[in-house]
Parts: sequence; C-alpha cells; structure tokens
Amino acid sequence: MFLDRLKRFKHGPRDDRAKSALKTVTWRVLASTDTLIISWILTGNFKIASSIMSVEIVTKMFLYYGHERIWARFL
Repeated sequence: MFLDRLKRFKHGPRDDRAKSALKTVTWRVLASTDTLIISWILTGNFKIASSIMSVEIVTKMFLYYGHERIWARFL
C-alpha cells in the first residue's frame, strides 16, 4: 500500500506538492535523529538534546518544504 503510493509519485506532476511534503517529513525524521544523537554526544544530556531536536524539527521542516517548492518551480 505505502509502496504503491510511492510509485505513483514518480508519475506525473499532479503529485508534486504531496511528494514534496512526504520528502519533507521523511527527511526530517532522518535528520532530526542525527541532530538528537549529535546533541546528546556533545551535551551528555538527553533532555537538552531532545529540546534541541524538537525546535529543529519545526523550523527546518518549513525551511526544507519552501526550498523544495522553489526548486520545483525551476526544474
């Protein structure tokens, strides 16, 4: 079911916004996990690392989506 939806994203421009949103969310999961681990290593405090990650999730998700939509206009 999920894989069928992903395959549909490859066909046609009508799913560009949905594809951008899906890419935004999946990228944020990966990148925020990275931020959590790095923050935890640097601070030694999981609570602080979680706080850093939670702020980063929100701000960078909007930035990435906007970046993706700008690129979609030109390509």
